[in-house]
Amino acid sequence: MDVNTALTDMFGRLFSEINQIEEKALITEEFQDISCKDMHILEAIGPDIPRTMSYVAGQMNITMGTLTIAMNNLVKKGYVSRTRSNEDRRVVYVTLTKRGEKAYLRHQNVHKKMAEALLKDTTEEDRRVLLRAMGRLNDYFDQYRNS
Repeated sequence: MDVNTALTDMFGRLFSEINQIEEKALITEEFQDISCKDMHILEAIGPDIPRTMSYVAGQMNITMGTLTIAMNNLVKKGYVSRTRSNEDRRVVYVTLTKRGEKAYLRHQNVHKKMAEALLKDTTEEDRRVLLRAMGRLNDYFDQYRNS
């Protein structure tokens, strides 16, 4: 099997496995009321600063209408709060609640464990090569999202 075929097969398996791992991490009594898509919305909002709805829609590459429906559910479930800008009432900011931050951190921990497993027993040179390769993959995702 050539390298291109091996990578193509590996990408398919990796994305499927990542989805399964993320779903399994969410299937807890505490977070059973949200989906992986919801979790990725929480990730796009992040714990640090209020984000505009348009920023989150752009990060997720979804329409404002789709985001509004998802956000209504996340607000109702207590993961997110919404506020309107005092300067421009058309602008809506979203922030994670304490519950949303807890779910966000759980999701980040899943990603951290994957990164640790990937880097286990690697040399510094292996890490540099991997980082360059992942950077190129991120560049591809950015180009795909913006096309």
